[in-house]
Amino acid sequence: MASARPGRIVVVGASLAGLSAVETLRQDGFDGELVAVGAEPVLPYDRPPLSKQVLQGHWEPEKTELRDQAQYDALGVTWHLGRRATAVDPAARTVTLDDGEPLAYDGLVIATGATPRWLPGSEGLEGVYVLRTLAECLALRAEFETASRVCVVGAGFIGAEVAASARQRGLDVTVLEALPAPLARAFPAEMGAACAALHLDHGVDLRCGVTVAGFEAVGGRVAGVRLVDPGGSGASPGKAEVVEADVVVVGVGVVPETGWLESSGLALDNGVVCDSTCAAGAPGVVAAGDIARWPNNLFGETMRVEHWSNAVEQGAAAATRLLAGPGEAVDFSPVPYFWSDQYDAKIQFLGRCCPTDDVRIVNGSVDERRFVALFGRDGRLVGALAFSRPRLLMAYRKLLAAKTSFEDALAHAAQAG
Repeated sequence: MASARPGRIVVVGASLAGLSAVETLRQDGFDGELVAVGAEPVLPYDRPPLSKQVLQGHWEPEKTELRDQAQYDALGVTWHLGRRATAVDPAARTVTLDDGEPLAYDGLVIATGATPRWLPGSEGLEGVYVLRTLAECLALRAEFETASRVCVVGAGFIGAEVAASARQRGLDVTVLEALPAPLARAFPAEMGAACAALHLDHGVDLRCGVTVAGFEAVGGRVAGVRLVDPGGSGASPGKAEVVEADVVVVGVGVVPETGWLESSGLALDNGVVCDSTCAAGAPGVVAAGDIARWPNNLFGETMRVEHWSNAVEQGAAAATRLLAGPGEAVDFSPVPYFWSDQYDAKIQFLGRCCPTDDVRIVNGSVDERRFVALFGRDGRLVGALAFSRPRLLMAYRKLLAAKTSFEDALAHAAQAG
């Protein structure tokens, strides 16, 4: 039997996961008071285009809007935009905003996402950017109008997309990566090499296995990135190599936005620790999106997923969990999915992967930059990666959900051709 429905639900985080939660609450029949808090002064928008179409100048900001005003009005939400939550008291069931205003809740959805990491010495230096928000994107796009040399620190997906966008705008681009290859923490070496080759094909100066020692500046503005001297400690600027740059973009990952929860008593460990149903350990509290860390029983792994599709799916799952209560809770066990558009290539991945997985190319070839690769671990299919093979890739979602053996997945691939 379902528990009594809450009368007032507060959603902290007005991005994709928060919007998905809001819409699901209404779709599931919640007709009580709905309040949403967002740190940015705008309604939810789509972030993936920021590093691609918007940064390239092909889209204006309006195209990132997720819903029109009539759709937002129909949701009946009280929006607190440009406001931050600074604390939550699960015992009193209140969220405190940055001006001290308390918001009482019966149910709480935590969806505050993540914040980009800065490198020491980079924050506050003119000409150095991270890319997470629309405002940051537009500032960086304006820089690209006059810059000629861009240095990207970090060859993860955000760094790679920014590098591709800058090259497509005709800028000279250097990418600095501390690991031996792009995405080396996530993929086996051959897959990282494929990502590297894609950028080398387009004239990017990709340097892997290098360490940033600091930044050079002139008049408070960045002039270059100083590398650690491989023959010394990197402490001497006169000996270390400097990569000259008009603009620097730091893409070295994100950290979950959990600072406002430190006094809450909720379990925090690389995110908000949830159970397999998105419940966050206090009555009436759930979490979703980049901030949620939960056991995905499909893979037997505790994970925190920073991708668009997970924000949508987990926002909906958390909202359903909040209304259902513990008695009718169900596991949230998706097949993770993400994509990245770089140059004319669409890179897509399903499942989970680690550098030690078995990997087989089952369609196309790495040299052609068009292929499908399957990943196996302990005899089971755990992931599938495609370069510009979208139709072929999606057939593996059902196999991953069914915990198909690696052998059977390879047989399926052989039959599919």
